[in-house]
Amino acid sequence: VQLVESGGGLVQTGESLRLSCAASGFRFDDRTIAWFRQVPGKEREGVSSIEIPYGTTYYGDSVKGRFTISSDGAKNTDKNTVYLQLHSLKPEDTAIYYCAASDGFGYGLERYKYAYWGQGTQVTVSS
Repeated sequence: VQLVESGGGLVQTGESLRLSCAASGFRFDDRTIAWFRQVPGKEREGVSSIEIPYGTTYYGDSVKGRFTISSDGAKNTDKNTVYLQLHSLKPEDTAIYYCAASDGFGYGLERYKYAYWGQGTQVTVSS
């Protein structure tokens, strides 16, 4: 099982980024993929998740209306990519963004339900 994030960077307030999570080594038919973020000294925060077979999505309150999660729709395969489109970025969005995968559904943004994690990608928003 491997999750690799990419797409982070330094942007200015109001700009956009698209993060990618390339996943391999397991089927997506029965999994939820999520994005979390963390700043030093704070708890890891749930940003968004998507139940791959159904397309059901969840968003944290702080990003609703600004971030959009999607997948490339590949099913019955052991490779897939999940995207997180970030719009109207604010300095408080600055964090390391992590991709995570669960073994089932219905977990929303419950951090401890996700067993597999990537290494993270840094997003920095300057004011």
